[in-house]
Amino acid sequence: MVSEAEKAKLRELATKAAEHAYAPYSRYRVGAALLLEDGVVVTGCNVENCSYRLTNCAEQGAIARAVVERGPGIRVRAVAVANLNDAASMPCGACRQTLSEFGGDAMLVLYPGEGGAAMETTLGELLPHAFRGEFLA
Repeated sequence: MVSEAEKAKLRELATKAAEHAYAPYSRYRVGAALLLEDGVVVTGCNVENCSYRLTNCAEQGAIARAVVERGPGIRVRAVAVANLNDAASMPCGACRQTLSEFGGDAMLVLYPGEGGAAMETTLGELLPHAFRGEFLA
């Protein structure tokens, strides 16, 4: 369970992270804030590359930072995504798959919808039938 106060804080931290985004090409500045199972919050922002394909999304940056800072056993309870462009911004497909590596179907996903409306769903709703590591066994 994620409290309303935690949701508000995650959204605020994701917005602050977006302020640090490197987005000289698209000008689409995105931030993400992860709430880990142990209560720690880790943020990330998008980092573009002129080849576009090599751009790193905010969610993937936050996951990488969390692994560096907390170790490979991290588990994510919730993620908030924000952007400074007043545009709808839910995690892309690649980010959904990356998030599923570190959290389950019940992971809360907070994101801005059309018109900036505060939206929320679960990872399971965004990525039903996710491909998971146990399928490789």
